[in-house]
Amino acid sequence: MTVTDSIYKNVLKPVFFSMDPEDVHNRATRTGVMLSKSPLGRAAIRRLFYYRHHALQTTVAGIHFDNPVGLAAGFDKNARLYDILPDIGFGFAELGSITGEPCAGNPRPRLFRVPQEKSIIVNYGLYNEGCESISQRLAQTPFRIPIGFSVAKTNDPSLDTNAGIKDYIKAYRHMHALGAYTTINVSCPNTSDGQTFGHPENLAPLLQALVKERHEKPIFLKIKPDMNQQQLKEVIAIVEKHDWVTGFIISNLTMHREGLKVSKEELDRMSPKGGLSGLAVQQKSNDCIRFVHKNSSKLIIGCGGIFSGQDAYEKFKAGAVLVQLVTGLIYEGPGIISKINRELVDLLQRDGYSSISELSR
Repeated sequence: MTVTDSIYKNVLKPVFFSMDPEDVHNRATRTGVMLSKSPLGRAAIRRLFYYRHHALQTTVAGIHFDNPVGLAAGFDKNARLYDILPDIGFGFAELGSITGEPCAGNPRPRLFRVPQEKSIIVNYGLYNEGCESISQRLAQTPFRIPIGFSVAKTNDPSLDTNAGIKDYIKAYRHMHALGAYTTINVSCPNTSDGQTFGHPENLAPLLQALVKERHEKPIFLKIKPDMNQQQLKEVIAIVEKHDWVTGFIISNLTMHREGLKVSKEELDRMSPKGGLSGLAVQQKSNDCIRFVHKNSSKLIIGCGGIFSGQDAYEKFKAGAVLVQLVTGLIYEGPGIISKINRELVDLLQRDGYSSISELSR
């Protein structure tokens, strides 16, 4: 364990975990923005956390990545941390999800820690400032690592399927030109309509409507981990019809609360609503990655339950070409990125691979 890891785990984390999770998140965001505005601040963070190795470089969908470990959507909802994330060591980052209209999200409290599961119950409900405000602010911004933007439907129960599709298209049009890639999030479990566009009957018309839009960058579809194999086959069949869809992000949060160390009743007492992140979704995510990899020609970005290089390695072995995390950052601190990357290099060398791209093809 490095000195910075020790400080986080023994000094900072106990303080953070004694506070409201959303308050901690907001303070961390403000601190990150402040540091990103100072060359000295960025240099100090880079000296503490940055790690680079030639074996970690890869090219996916025509995009070069210095390393394959990215920040998943959901952490930087309003796209404000893009200039500090490279210095922490991320190879890429996905910001948002960003909706057609500004979205206040669900009432607080909407974020709950489950330390026994190394998990978070997330019930934000797509809180963000909306695509017009965010795209205008970022219109002339140069990004130092590949930045993807996740777009979703505004969390508004009055939007029917057709209105929801128009909302997706609005967000897509504003954000697609700005990033290295775009993610269409059809799997947020915390909306009033219960993941409408993750269902095949609504996913098909959504993708058909997006056929008419510009596809200037790679496009990924973020799906939930709770589908059975038949449901996954239906989703794969729909997506395979669209060659402009580059791949999948697998996966979002899980709604399943059974079979964990903490009982469903106890989780429901914390919050009856919300999806689980972290270790609670790890195996489901890996199983979905493995199944989709065997049954689809599309690329896969693996997400869910990554706390170590071995966790990331398992997703690559299952079929992912890149990985993302959020919960590991909360439980282990910013040093987790270099830790995962160093461990990945060791695992690659152990198994006779010269680069991550050999493993993930």
